[in-house]
Amino acid sequence: MQEKGTISIHTENIFPIIKKFLYSDHEIFLRELVSNAVDATQKIKRLASLGQYSGTLGDLQVEVAFDKEAKTITVSDNGLGMTAEEIKKYINQIAFSGATEFVEKFKDAKDANEIIGRFGLGFYSAFMVADEVEIQTLSYQDGAEPARWVCDGSTEFEITEGNRTARGTTIILHVNADGEEFLEKHRLEEILNKYCKFLPVPIKFGMRTERDEDGEDEEGKPKYTDFEVDNIINNTNPIWTKAPADLTDADYLDFYKELYPFSEDPLFWIHLNVDYPFNLTGVLYFPKVKNDFEITKNKIKLFSRQVFITDEVKDIVPEFLMLLHGVIDSPDIPLNVSRSFLQADGNVKKINSYITKKVADKLAELFKADRKGFEEKWGDIGLFVKYGMVSEDKFYDKAKDFALITNTKNEFYTLPEYAEKVKTLQTNKDGSVVYLYTNDPAKQDTFIQSANKKDYDVMLMNSPIDNHFVALLEQKLEKTVIKRVDADVIDKLINKGDAPEHVLTEEQTKKVKEIFEKAITKPNMKVEIESLSPDELPVTVTMDEFMRRMKDMAAMGGGMSFYGTLPDNYKVSINGNHKLISRIVNDENTEEQTALAKQAFDLALLSQGLLTGAELTEFVNRSVSLI
Repeated sequence: MQEKGTISIHTENIFPIIKKFLYSDHEIFLRELVSNAVDATQKIKRLASLGQYSGTLGDLQVEVAFDKEAKTITVSDNGLGMTAEEIKKYINQIAFSGATEFVEKFKDAKDANEIIGRFGLGFYSAFMVADEVEIQTLSYQDGAEPARWVCDGSTEFEITEGNRTARGTTIILHVNADGEEFLEKHRLEEILNKYCKFLPVPIKFGMRTERDEDGEDEEGKPKYTDFEVDNIINNTNPIWTKAPADLTDADYLDFYKELYPFSEDPLFWIHLNVDYPFNLTGVLYFPKVKNDFEITKNKIKLFSRQVFITDEVKDIVPEFLMLLHGVIDSPDIPLNVSRSFLQADGNVKKINSYITKKVADKLAELFKADRKGFEEKWGDIGLFVKYGMVSEDKFYDKAKDFALITNTKNEFYTLPEYAEKVKTLQTNKDGSVVYLYTNDPAKQDTFIQSANKKDYDVMLMNSPIDNHFVALLEQKLEKTVIKRVDADVIDKLINKGDAPEHVLTEEQTKKVKEIFEKAITKPNMKVEIESLSPDELPVTVTMDEFMRRMKDMAAMGGGMSFYGTLPDNYKVSINGNHKLISRIVNDENTEEQTALAKQAFDLALLSQGLLTGAELTEFVNRSVSLI
């Protein structure tokens, strides 16, 4: 049997195109060939189960071997095998709609997966690393003859009688100069561990060691009788393929360590399992996130029938769930998937919604089952939950009953509970409830104590997402305003219209303002005389809530660069009812007036962390003199 022919691709340029456009992703050749081999073994197993194959299955497995000296990589299976006719059908007839269209469409292509997926080029990815590819195969069918196919990277092929004596297929790659990195053991192991770690058929990996007695075949190429097997490199039955009822906590934790060997144990996990309206299995773990946004991302691995595809899953998993770790496996997502496919596919959108719902349901269940335990974990999962609420309205609607607010006394409240807690005391004269918060309790302690004197509560909002979370709450909660505790004096933050009488006359008020405006040399400081409780500080320096919030968001890259360029404008509130202010206004010594005003102002700056450098040194020296 001998036949020569031309591969039906309607262009002489296909292999240069493959090599050029797929070069950046050329390691995927091994994923493609091993996946094909696994498919062949699974299909023979399926035929046997249906009674369509009565032969002995044997130990179904795939072998990957390399020979650095001979510059070959071999992928061998004991699956279905092929006849010569099937080789012609499946290997030779790559039905492109036309060479011109193909070349035009992909002349600027960067996504190898898109090309392979669109045109069924999985097998031909071998030519990214090989000058010549050989197939030795024997079909499972009764009376089948072994067949050999060889192609040197042109569109010419040759089919002759093969030498395989057992059912299955062997692909031999004669590696080219550009592909020699793949003749290194560690490089092949790296690829197999990345893509094939959880394939459902055992994958043996090793080095060709023994040539047969003849040494070479008729074309002078080495022949082998054995190869050195290091080990089976894959876990054929990972936990996402099992029923949750058959698994223990230890199983889930062990699998987490297998995925992320150097990570702390996760807080808890969700086992995904759905077969309608799409197929999906997987396990998602909640890691200890703390306040570190970026370092934990891109830890979810996407599989298709246990073959690794990518860890770029942001089109499948909602953005806020990118903080989770784990695996998702869906046969509804093709192996050679492209970004454009993920963004457009209806199943992907359904998977996205399903995962959001499962996560919300799991958190609600944990909250109801063990609120105290949930509160203890809040430091780790709070960032994640708030991120979800800000990102997705559907998640907010579910999470509003278990999301927690923490205050400066380390107490926990749900959103409805907190609204109930503060509505009586913290309602202003306009009927709006005012929520107070701090993002730095140590720095803002003076303001927190002023609030506590009036029995007002102060929320702790110090995670990276809290600027956005505060804005979300204001948008969602009716007749509620939220202000940072240092955004103004406490009586102005919650203005109940019951300010005490002014003890200063109109003339004294004018004089106090002049004294302080003269004493204050820092720019962008607006002086206002306020009628406050005598127990409050004589001078308070604050920044308006709206302006500070805009500047904070700009600093976080919130698209508000205009606010980031504005100068810091502060309000200097002078408590006209404080006895120090009365002393200053009645002091006949102008120099002492100025010194006292400067001292009171610097104390206010100091409490806000705004007194630094030479000004701080001057304040210390002045304090010593005053003492």
